[in-house]
This record gives sequence, C-alpha cells and structure tokens, in this order.
Amino acid sequence: QVQLVESGGGLVQDGGSLRLSCAASGRTFGSYAMGWFRQAPGKEREFVAAISGSGVNTYYADSVKGRFTISRDGAKNTVYLQMNSLKPEDTAVYYCVARFAQYSGTNYLRPDAYDYGGQGTQVTVSS
Repeated sequence: QVQLVESGGGLVQDGGSLRLSCAASGRTFGSYAMGWFRQAPGKEREFVAAISGSGVNTYYADSVKGRFTISRDGAKNTVYLQMNSLKPEDTAVYYCVARFAQYSGTNYLRPDAYDYGGQGTQVTVSS
C-alpha cells in the first residue's frame, strides 16, 4: 500500500511559478513510476507529466512542455512538479499518481494505468 500526499498548491498570478510536491510512503519508492494529472471544473482529468522509477525518462503533455518539469528525490520519497510561466488555463486540482510497474508504450497517459492516487492540491492562476 502506498499513500501519496500532495502539497504546494495555491493562488498565483499569470506568469508566476509554483512547485508541487508529492510525498510517498513505503520503502520501494524507486519501483514506482509516478505522474501528475489535473482536473479543472467541468472537464475530464488530463495527463500533465510522468517520470519513470529511475528518473531517467520523463513525459509531458504538449500543453505544459517547456514550462513544467517533473523530478523525483529517492532519498525523500518525493516527486516534484515545478511549474513556471503559469497560465489561467492551468487552473485545476492537481493529483499525484503512482504505478507499481514501469511504463509501457504510452500508458502513462491513462489515469487507469496507475495503482494509487493522492487527494489533490488546488492550483489557481489569476489573470
């Protein structure tokens, strides 16, 4: 069983930055591929970014490529999402997810490909 706790959300102005953190319980953190999804009001949950268990491979949605960076710290069992140049359309609840297997093909894009998820943290970007 893995518990994921997100933090770092908040209110920021257009063009600002935030860093989200996701702390994971358990002693096999490196065995989990991790990701971030987001869901805005009235919209479906969408993929944002993902990182392999080793941290070598990262994947991004086109809408955030070049602005967001996903990383992980094995010593702290934590995954980060650095978000720069934020836009009002980035406003959403951001969820951390974990998969006890490495990615195959493009399954990192699918919410149902993950075994665990956090409660989410709200990010609001004002114009």
